[in-house]
Amino acid sequence: MDDPEQLAEAVSEAASRDGRRVAIVESLTGGLVCSDLAASPGSSEWFRGGVVAYDRSTKHGALRVPDGPVVSEPAVRTMAEQAASLLGADLTLAVSGAGGPEPQDDQTAGTVWFAIDDHGETETWVEQFSTDDPGEVLKNTRISSLKALLDHLQGRQEASSAS
Repeated sequence: MDDPEQLAEAVSEAASRDGRRVAIVESLTGGLVCSDLAASPGSSEWFRGGVVAYDRSTKHGALRVPDGPVVSEPAVRTMAEQAASLLGADLTLAVSGAGGPEPQDDQTAGTVWFAIDDHGETETWVEQFSTDDPGEVLKNTRISSLKALLDHLQGRQEASSAS
């Protein structure tokens, strides 16, 4: 499934079933993921909100990202952890990347870092999209973000029903 609307609806169903409070902190995608989630049915029950920290100074200031590159593992880890605390969420996704067409922070265009904070446990990963077209990088990042939330929610539900 690669349709953002369908993915957001599936996230909504999973978050509602699991009683999760979800938040987003975005840089590269500029609020697209928040918009997808807010438009999904029942979002007022589980969506805590989001932070769009597009500018580097916002990341370093408001979200306390350590000095250094913002397209990096430490940046998205901190973004997720700070937004979880700020918004009172128990599941928070953060995303920051080099949208292109130029590199950013010594990362090639299409490099995107993700983090998910779940009750204080944070996992991070990087994806390299094979394009330097900003529109395509945004589209791919938006879909990957929603899929990651859904996979995380479904994996947690499977684990809790196996217990």
